Amino acid sequence: MKLFYTILGATPTGRNTEQHDVFFGIAETLKDLIPHMKSFWPEAKGQIHIDCYQEVQFADGFEIKIVEKTSKVFDEHLFFINLGGYQPGRFEELHQQYLMVGKSLGEIIKRVKQTEFYKTMGFKNATSHIDDKHGVDIDDIFKVNDILPPEMKSKYSIQLVKSPEELQENFTHIGYLKIDKIK
Repeated sequence: MKLFYTILGATPTGRNTEQHDVFFGIAETLKDLIPHMKSFWPEAKGQIHIDCYQEVQFADGFEIKIVEKTSKVFDEHLFFINLGGYQPGRFEELHQQYLMVGKSLGEIIKRVKQTEFYKTMGFKNATSHIDDKHGVDIDDIFKVNDILPPEMKSKYSIQLVKSPEELQENFTHIGYLKIDKIK
């Protein structure tokens, strides 16, 4: 089984522009996730495409292993972080996403605040806030296990095993992909 990290796109009825969301799923193949993607975003009425996806085998110095759900509690967790920020002259909120491994939300927030994106993506009158402090907004931060579809959460856990960072490479596809064309 593999952990898939996808950016889904659709233009649901009543929207003026394409919308995006992140979907994480566990399956043998990307195609196996199509029914789960449709259930995840019912407003899209099945008219979903993938803008990019990754088979997450490694993250942040760890190998990702999908194991059957047990009562064992793991010390390290895989976190998904979506940062938002602004640049002068750009009429949009820019985003950068990260997968990071840590023991707590506090530890991850400290590390995120050290990223280049966090430090450089804001300016006077265009800053977001975190707990009344000015800086780049952490739009979303989750343990990946917590945002898996319920049937996957109940069946699987993500186990993290320390791994040499020079060996870490994930298969990544970037570009428009209609879900009904996935083989």
